[in-house]
Parts: sequence; structure tokens; C-alpha cells
Amino acid sequence: MIQFDRVTKRYPNGREALREVSLRVEPGEFVFLTGRSGAGKSSILKLIALLERPTRGTVVVNGQDTGSLPLRAVPAYRRRLGVVFQDHQLLMDRPVYDNVALTLMVADTPLRDIDKRVRAALDQVGLLEQERALPSELSVGEQQRVGIARAVVGKPAVLIADEPTGNLDHALALDVMRLFRRFQEVGVTVVVATHDLSLVDGFGQRSIHVDGGQVVEGGGALRSTPRAAP
Repeated sequence: MIQFDRVTKRYPNGREALREVSLRVEPGEFVFLTGRSGAGKSSILKLIALLERPTRGTVVVNGQDTGSLPLRAVPAYRRRLGVVFQDHQLLMDRPVYDNVALTLMVADTPLRDIDKRVRAALDQVGLLEQERALPSELSVGEQQRVGIARAVVGKPAVLIADEPTGNLDHALALDVMRLFRRFQEVGVTVVVATHDLSLVDGFGQRSIHVDGGQVVEGGGALRSTPRAAP
């Protein structure tokens, strides 16, 4: 479960990226975050991933109030998340296998388990036969699937993606979304930020629309204690 309760995010330069945002995503739900560039979608994902913390308000992910999480607990928290970026952020001088294994290696996963889980993740995205290829030898769509395999190899409870299809044509974008839906069907909570409304309309999932740093549609019902009057 993901819940934002009256969340405001102001950056050090004074820019207010989010203002009084409240939203709720149920466990195992697939939700789109929509809105134009600069609307606040990426800031919401950064707060979920604990790349940023809210200036005000409460963010709860998997029952954990992220605002109360000490720095030493952040790595363990992030291991329960999968993150997919638009630009892949792959190590171009390392083969596909190594790119996917890196997350597990950082977490000191036993080598036997690493091999089993990397191969399973690559099989899920249809790239098992490309495990020794370098990312530069793959198409853009295949590179994005490597990024997805890396995000899910740790068996995350929550998978978030920031404009994951921005560099893909419509057919490849549909393939990526079908992959996300397969993970959602086995219980993973999926949140995808996108400005491609045709893609959103074609999948029939709930969308949360963000504009000017505020949720203007589809935030879902909150279950929080009302704030006391000042």
C-alpha cells in the first residue's frame, strides 16, 4: 500500500513541486500517474523511492512511514522497491547478466541465488538468450527490458517507473506495459508515470492526474485521521 497524506515537497531553491497531495494505491494495484512535464509526477516517485523526503505531510509505503525511517534503514527499504528509469541507466561496459545481477550483489545475496534469480528475471522479460550481450548491442526496447529485469530481480513489493516508454514507439511501449501488468497480476504494486494518454486509455487501469503539483483526479480514498484545526 502507498499513501500520501497532505504531502508538500519544497526543494532548496524554493520551488514547490508538490502541494497538499493526498493519494492512495492499494496493494497489488496498477496505477498510472499522468500529467504534463513538470506537473509533479517524478517528485511523487522520488518520495516513494525515498530519494527525497516530504517537506510536510506523511508518506506511507508498505506500512512504513518513510518520514520516520532512519538513514541506516533506507537501503533495506529500497530493496523492497523496483525502479525503472526512462534512460535505463545501464552499465554499458558490462553484459546484460551483470547489469541485472548488480542489485543482488550490492545486497550480498549468495552467488547461487543470484544466478537463479537473474536468469529467472531475464526469462520473464524475454532476454535470457542475450545475457552475455552488451547493452550497446541491444535495441532501445531491449535495453528497457534489461532495466525492468534489474528492477524486479529482487522480487519487490512495489515497482515504480518514471516515463519508461518515453523513448519507445507505440508498439514497444505496449510491450513494456504488458510486462508491468504481468508483474501486477502476481501481486506487485505498480505505479507508472507517463504523459502518453493513449497508452493509459488502452490499458483500463486507474490513473491519478497531477497538475501544478496537486492531485486533481483519481487520488483514491484516504484512511487517515483528519488534521486538527490550527
